[in-house]
Parts: sequence; structure tokens; C-alpha cells
Amino acid sequence: MSEVPESATNAAEYTVSEISGALKRTVEDAFGHVRVRGEISGYRGPHSSGHAYFSLKDDKARIEAVIWRSSMNRLRFQPEEGMEVIATGKLTTYPGSSKYQIVIEQMEPAGAGALMALLEERKRRLGAEGLFDASAKRALPFMPRIIGVVTSPTGAVIRDIIHRITDRFPLHVLVWPVRVQGETSGMEVANAINGFNGLDGGALPRPDVLIIARGGGSLEDLWGFNDEAVVRAVAASRIPVISAVGHETDWTLIDLAADVRAPTPTGAAEMAVPVKADLAAHIAMMGARLASSMSRYLNRRRETQRALSRALPSADQLLALPRRHFDETAARLSRALQANTQGKRAHFDGRARQLSPRLLQHRLREKRRETGILAVRLPRALDVFVRDLRALYHRRTGRLSIEATGRRTERGRQHLQQLDRRLGQSIDLRLDRANRKSFELERLMRTLSHASVLERGFAIVLDPSGAPIKRALDIAGGDDLTLRFQDGDVQAVATEASKRPAKPKPERPAPAPAKKPPEPSGSQGSLF
Repeated sequence: MSEVPESATNAAEYTVSEISGALKRTVEDAFGHVRVRGEISGYRGPHSSGHAYFSLKDDKARIEAVIWRSSMNRLRFQPEEGMEVIATGKLTTYPGSSKYQIVIEQMEPAGAGALMALLEERKRRLGAEGLFDASAKRALPFMPRIIGVVTSPTGAVIRDIIHRITDRFPLHVLVWPVRVQGETSGMEVANAINGFNGLDGGALPRPDVLIIARGGGSLEDLWGFNDEAVVRAVAASRIPVISAVGHETDWTLIDLAADVRAPTPTGAAEMAVPVKADLAAHIAMMGARLASSMSRYLNRRRETQRALSRALPSADQLLALPRRHFDETAARLSRALQANTQGKRAHFDGRARQLSPRLLQHRLREKRRETGILAVRLPRALDVFVRDLRALYHRRTGRLSIEATGRRTERGRQHLQQLDRRLGQSIDLRLDRANRKSFELERLMRTLSHASVLERGFAIVLDPSGAPIKRALDIAGGDDLTLRFQDGDVQAVATEASKRPAKPKPERPAPAPAKKPPEPSGSQGSLF
């Protein structure tokens, strides 16, 4: 058997992992951080872990790309399929699939044209959701007590706003410091708006109006105010918002979502508060007009009261007629009392003269005479009453025609037929119930009967009189027994006596014993 020849070369052997690691170190050391311009391809949004995987391509090549979750949260815009971008990151390899890729740390649209296209697309999409509707915008309060300002605390914008508010109408200003430029500016502004809306009036009162301000700049500098989170926060704010971002010619999406857009931060301060001196002058003018109006009104009312008082009569004139009527009535009262008393006394005397025995006897005779007349008229009135009742009876019996009697008879016959049908139905129902109950009792009787026990293979032992024997102690040797099975009876004689003495046999001829086959020795015998 020949030996295997050794390798003809002295090259070192590497494992796959060693080769992959060496390539990874070579690529990372040679390139490090790079800026790559290309078109996003295969983008499906962030993974459930928060990372995003896609490709960058041009007309000749393609490179895999990945954005970790920490970098994804810092992007100033949302990547989209087909968007041309400039990505900054570290070039490396992925040993698991032998591919090289770029780990993106920063990404921006490629050129101002791309930014404008992205801005127009975002404007169209948010406008379709109704975030820019004019019907949702609210009026600013005329005289706010507290103003909230979202801007940089170190820039000239906040100083201009505070200076203008101090000149026009000094009041409290709450500043929420944010970055107005850079990757995190959009998220900080959105958090500031939500933070002001979340104040509940505790240690810090909630402002009556918000000013979001920043100085002018390029489209890239103002891009944080085009962030979708900022636009949604402004549209959802319960506090009226004034947008003062950039100069008058600059515009951002926050201007469309805000309740009022100011051309400059100083203009926003002028919109937020009125001029105190103008208000004082207006109040003074209105006070003077009020005093003059009240003076004229009181003078007119005073003159009207004087005119009406001259037309009204005095108290003596108003009470003269009632007083005279009262005096005359008081003078007539005593005479009227005397005349009334005399009249009552005369009426009493007349009644007293009428109450005499002779007058009472006369009245009794009159009543007795009237009673006699009524007694004479009573039989004739009774005859008339009976005659009227008989006539009424004849009229009513005449109404009882044959047709009416037939109709009532037909109704009675129909009622009887209905009752007859109901009677038959009731009888059938009761018979059905009785049959079901009888069937159930019969089934219960069969279940409890000894016949069902015999059907299951048991037998009943009977004495000569036909009574069942329940215990073995009741059987004596030589007793005649009857064994009852399901299909008949069998006669038997007890060959072994129980411990109790045998019972006397009844006097009747005993049947001839059947011939039994000889029993083997040691056998226990047979009951039959």
C-alpha cells in the first residue's frame, strides 16, 4: 500500500474564521470612516429591534448598509426607498455572509434639491392628515398673563423677544432652552412644546401662548423645524402657538401648523402682547366717556323724576275721598245697627204669635186631610204603574225576534263546538300523560320486580308453602324446596341440615325420590 504524498507547497493553512477576521481588520484599517453617496434600495423601515438594514447603490455597484438604533434616533429625516443620500460611517465586513457593508452614523439628503423634494412630500402628506387646516387654528389671547418661549437661551432671539415684551407690556416669560440647529433640534423642540402643555399650574404655571423662535438661516439650518415630530406637536398643542422661525422670506412646516406665523421673532412678541401705554390711554378715554355718560344719564333721570312728581297728587288729595267715605259709613253704622235689631225683634214676635195650640191643631188637621187624599189616590196610582210595566214588558218581548234568537243560538252552538273540541284535546292530553306515567311505573315495576333478578341468572328458594326462604338457617335437612328460575321451577330436597333443628314436615304424600347417580368418595353432594 503506497503512502500519501506530502503537499508540494509550504503555504500556511487558515481557517475560515481567521480569513474573515483578517479581511475585516484590513477593510476597517484601510478605509475607516467614509462618506458614500448613493440611492437607498430595499428599505423596509426599522426592524423590531430598532435597527435598519438596506443597500446603497448607483448605476454600477451596490453596497450593504446598516443603521443601528442609537444612530437611527439621531437622524433628522426619515429614510425612504429611492432617496439619494450622503451617508457617513465606518466600512466593515460581515463574516456571516462574506459581505462588506457600511455602518452608517450620519445621513443627509444629497443636495438642496433633495431636501426641497423631501420637504414638499412631507408637506403634502401632513396636509392630507389635516394638520394644516385653517379651521383648527385658534385666536391668540388678547392679554396673556404668561408667555412661553421655545428657543436657544444664548442667542439674540430671546433677548429681542424679552426686550420687546418689556417695552410693550411687561409680564412673565418662561423660556424652555433648546438647540435650534443640529440633529437633535427637532426632538428638543417637540419635547419643549409637549412639556409646556403638560404643566398643570403647580410650581410653574402653564403659559397662555407659546412662541417658537429662531433667527434666519439656510434650508439645512432650519431643517429641524421641518421635523414631523415638531409639526405634530404644534398641531396637537392645547396652547396657541406663534411660529417665528427665520426671516420673512423663510418658511418651514411649523409655520403651516402654527396658529399664527410671525415674520420675525420681534414681530411674534408684538403679536403676543398689546402696548401697555395704548391700553392705558384707551382705558382713560373710556373712563372719561363713562363718567360723562353717567352724568348725562343721571341728569336726564333727575329731570324726568321732577316732571313726574309735579303730575302726581299729594297724599292729602289721594286720601281725601277714602277719608270722607269712611266718616259717612261710620255715621250710618249706628243707625243701621238699631234698625237691624228692631227688624229682627219684630220678626221674632211674629213667629212667636204663630206658635199657638190652636194653630198647631189646624196644621195637624191639614196634614191628616192630605194623607187621606193620598191614600185614596194610591190604588189608582198602583194600577197605572202596573199597566206601564206590562206595556214595557210587551214592548221588550216584541224585540225578541226569531232572527235574534237564531243568531244567539248559532253563537251558542259555535261556543259549544269550540268547547267540545277543547274537551277532546284535553282528554287526549290527559290520556297521553296517563299513558306516559303508566309506562314509567311499569318500567319501574319491572326494574324492582324479582323477575328482573331471575333474568340476570339468579334463583329464588321457596318452602313448601311457596314463601321465599331468606336465610340458610331456615332450611333443615330433608326439607322439600322449590327453586324458581326465570323459565320455570325445579323441585329439590335439602340433603344437609343447618345448625338449627329440622322443622316438622307437613302431612302430605312425599314424591318418590329420584334415582341419583352414585357420588364419588369425598364429594360434597348435590342440592338437586
